[in-house]
Amino acid sequence: MTGRENSPRSADRKARKYVGILSAVFLMMFFAASAVQAHCEIPCGIYDDEMRLDMISEHVTTIEKSMNQIMELEKEKKINYNQLVRWIDNKEHHANEIQHIVSQYFMTQRIKFDDKEYGKKLGILHKLLVYAMKCKQTVDLENLKKLREACREFEAYYR
Repeated sequence: MTGRENSPRSADRKARKYVGILSAVFLMMFFAASAVQAHCEIPCGIYDDEMRLDMISEHVTTIEKSMNQIMELEKEKKINYNQLVRWIDNKEHHANEIQHIVSQYFMTQRIKFDDKEYGKKLGILHKLLVYAMKCKQTVDLENLKKLREACREFEAYYR
């Protein structure tokens, strides 16, 4: 052993090599994630409307559960703020997912200008966006009820 393996230069080279490897892995993950996100805007025909409608319905149910849990936690004498924040975050995440499906899938890809029901579909999709937003803002179950009604109204065009 020459002693060079433990020298400051050797340690510096190892650190640079380690940073280089981590950077390469990060870049690969970043570009892979970008490619996956762009996939849904390519007209490949893999996704279908019914699956998206089922996903929206599932998100609505999760929002409802989150709202109910939030209201229960708020009633407790000693509020568990960690759980409360987790349920609030969960509610907002699922409302965001609805907004994403509505805008990225239906509004940009599925609703066509030449469809004679274009205006009606667009109006219902706007309701979905608004009531998903209102569900993020409050735990008012009336907003959830209106969100669910708008889902059923929109599903009538696809089921």
